[in-house]
Amino acid sequence: MTKLLSPSRPAAPADPRPDCGPVTGGPARRGLLRDLEHPRQVFSHLGPNWYASVMGTGIIAVAAASLPLQLPGLRAGATAVWALAAFLLVAVTVATAVHWLRHPATARGHALDPVMAHFYGAPPMALLTVGSGALLLGRDLIGLRAAVDLDWTLWFAGTALGLVSAVAVPYLVITRHTVRSDSPFGGWLMSVVPPMVSASTGALLLPYAPAGQPRLTLLLACYAMFGLSLVASMAVITVLLVRLGLHGAGPARMVPTLWIVLGPLGQSVTAANLLGGAAHEAIPAPYASALQTFGVVYGVPVWGFAALWAVLAGAITLRTARKDGIPFSLTWWSFTFPIGTCVTGTTGLALHTGSDGFRIAAIVLFAVLVGAWGTVATRTLLGSLRGRLFLAPAQPADAVRPADAVRAADAVRSANAV
Repeated sequence: MTKLLSPSRPAAPADPRPDCGPVTGGPARRGLLRDLEHPRQVFSHLGPNWYASVMGTGIIAVAAASLPLQLPGLRAGATAVWALAAFLLVAVTVATAVHWLRHPATARGHALDPVMAHFYGAPPMALLTVGSGALLLGRDLIGLRAAVDLDWTLWFAGTALGLVSAVAVPYLVITRHTVRSDSPFGGWLMSVVPPMVSASTGALLLPYAPAGQPRLTLLLACYAMFGLSLVASMAVITVLLVRLGLHGAGPARMVPTLWIVLGPLGQSVTAANLLGGAAHEAIPAPYASALQTFGVVYGVPVWGFAALWAVLAGAITLRTARKDGIPFSLTWWSFTFPIGTCVTGTTGLALHTGSDGFRIAAIVLFAVLVGAWGTVATRTLLGSLRGRLFLAPAQPADAVRPADAVRAADAVRSANAV
């Protein structure tokens, strides 16, 4: 099967938004967007990866809402963070719409980019995160009825988009992208995790679904999406482990994406416990009790693997930072949402087991999450004000192959296919 590769496309995974240098060819400028030749460039290269900032901000609010230790002012602060995430969702969506209107060719090209395409999983997860935050915290600002309606709207939209990304992006990988043994990276999980987020957030909506068959259907649909995402994620994690063993951690700019692995792990523990805790709303005993038990029986072992991966990813990150440095880019948001899912998963285990160890772990992880978010959000704000993050992705010279070489490689692949 012939796969397409543009002559200018990198042969190995490249950071979807590397730390581009300042625009050359003109005098140095100061002030807002000084790294851009014109303010309109803000919309030139916007990709779906910008929704990661919404996910990383929204998970702060969601994690804080159910944290075992509720300090004075925590809920008010979490509500403010949710409002910020909702604002970012609107702002990024409007900017993306402008991007599609003004640069349709570039926007369509993201789907054929073997790196950027996987980040189409970010928009649905951003919708789902803001929606669950509305139900948990936004109700204090807009009222319960409006919060429930908003959550239902965002849940249906996010679930539909997430199911599409879980099918469409792997299809593109199989049929259109050129993939090598060193191509897999943590971002491959982005397109298959959204159904797991739908399962988690759907559990919060179970009490608000009509009783009877509609509520039971929602519960079973959430468990089906749980399985869909879990099996797909485990397959990708296995491939990623093989790549790490054969090729190492890869370029420094890609190291933050290793943390994305914590996303499906933490989110699956969250989903199993939230669905198990709410199962009695839709299904009678003994199934309700069995499903709640499953949340703990499944969650504790997976939590252990998540802890192993966190230590491994942390060691690789520290080694890379000391040796080569890690240039700032939007991939740094990989330090936020995945850790946030571990906070919510640990909180669920603490609730259902009564373990003080899990309560302490949830609080410690939340402190790490807040510190990571503060660092990444500040760097993102500064990079956006300068315009640096809106520049076109840089491509290393040694990653670009001549057109003749690309055609020759395609000819070889076609011959082998025959």
